[in-house]
Amino acid sequence: MTRRVFQRGLMVMAILAGVTTTASAQSFGLRAGVSGDPDQFYAGVHLQTREIADRIHFRPNLEVGVGNDLTLVTANLEFVFRKPLTSSAWDLYAGGGPSAIFYSHDRRLGHANRNDVGGGLNVLLGAEHQDGLFAELKVGLIDSPSVKFGVGFSFGR
Repeated sequence: MTRRVFQRGLMVMAILAGVTTTASAQSFGLRAGVSGDPDQFYAGVHLQTREIADRIHFRPNLEVGVGNDLTLVTANLEFVFRKPLTSSAWDLYAGGGPSAIFYSHDRRLGHANRNDVGGGLNVLLGAEHQDGLFAELKVGLIDSPSVKFGVGFSFGR
């Protein structure tokens, strides 16, 4: 089972890398935060493309969550609509997209060697400063964590 999960993870990451390469990635960034259900700390990376339509960007990200006797690796294929605030250095954004989630349960706590793969959907709201600092709130559906709050920094914005 573990080998199959690993192979699926590699396949999703290859697809993610191919999509972001063809979409002409413009900037990348780091992110970290907390999630609820499961209660975890997470950290990750993201890419953001140039506009693919009026104020719409492709912003795929990869996050690794730890805690609650579980490790999650989540590949999120999200799109965001950016709205600059008038007379401000901040942009608001909203968006969402599907996700692939790889679960690994902690074997030391009596779980069998249990790894699972699931799919989810995220809806998000955020604010980003022109210098790159951002804060984001995600609500997850299906197998995604139910809520995430994160902060991060985008380089090359």
